[in-house]
Amino acid sequence: MKVIVQRSKNSNVIINNQIYNSINNGLVVFVGFTAGDNEEIITKMVQKIISLRIFDDENNIMNKSIVDIKGSILSISQFTLYADTKKGNRPSYINALNSEEAAKLYDIFNEKLSKLIPTKSGIFGADMLVNIANDGPVTIQLDS
Repeated sequence: MKVIVQRSKNSNVIINNQIYNSINNGLVVFVGFTAGDNEEIITKMVQKIISLRIFDDENNIMNKSIVDIKGSILSISQFTLYADTKKGNRPSYINALNSEEAAKLYDIFNEKLSKLIPTKSGIFGADMLVNIANDGPVTIQLDS
């Protein structure tokens, strides 16, 4: 499981030329799955995401988590996190989990997040336009 976390002032996801979901202060989380990923890995990753201390405290030190700031999450599925570009110029996605299994894991991921933090999502497999006001910019890569 790979996750890219971006601190955001406001972000939205557009599907079919309409804003589908949006957040203000919080995180945009891009998530991709591979063979071997399971609910246990998702649980650990969710805990890591909500515990990351990447928001500024009163001294402008990154010392607060999304829980501390009462932020929200915009979760976007992204199989391209598993792009392999070692050979040639066309990425291979052979390491990305098949869409049927990945969709199930994405649902579990969002369900677990939403029990802890207000979470909005895109639509798995949809063509999406994601607008991010990356705050900082702060971008963190997590890998199970």
